[in-house]
Amino acid sequence: MPAAAAQDVASIDAIIKTLYAVISGPVGQARDWNRLRSLFVPDARMMPVGVRADGGTGMRLLRVNDYVALSGPMLVERGFRETELARRTEQFGHIAHVFSTYEGKVEAGTAPMRGINSIQLMHDGQRWWIVSLMWEAENPKLALPAQYLPAGR
Repeated sequence: MPAAAAQDVASIDAIIKTLYAVISGPVGQARDWNRLRSLFVPDARMMPVGVRADGGTGMRLLRVNDYVALSGPMLVERGFRETELARRTEQFGHIAHVFSTYEGKVEAGTAPMRGINSIQLMHDGQRWWIVSLMWEAENPKLALPAQYLPAGR
């Protein structure tokens, strides 16, 4: 595991901002995948959820390196920016759960996509770690509820 920069993992706010920053960038800009890896516990999972071709719901179960191998080239080739629109955080002791509403956009002129990142975090007494990241994007049958959007959106 690459060592994390202390400022990237010092707080829940810092680790979430770093997560969005590291996957975002213009066409041709290499991402700092070691910085991404440094945010996650070893064997953490990244799990996109979505509608399958048969109309059912499915989930992919990825390790961070799987995500980098599958999505990394597309993020660089097409450019991608993801920003946080709103956040709801629950914390007890050394664990936290963050529902982070996002908006993502591929630079190639496509319409923005929105969804929710469900992020489980753990503090080990020194820093925050991402334990799991599950996300689902809006689709024609699933709109973001008002309570997960900023006022006026």
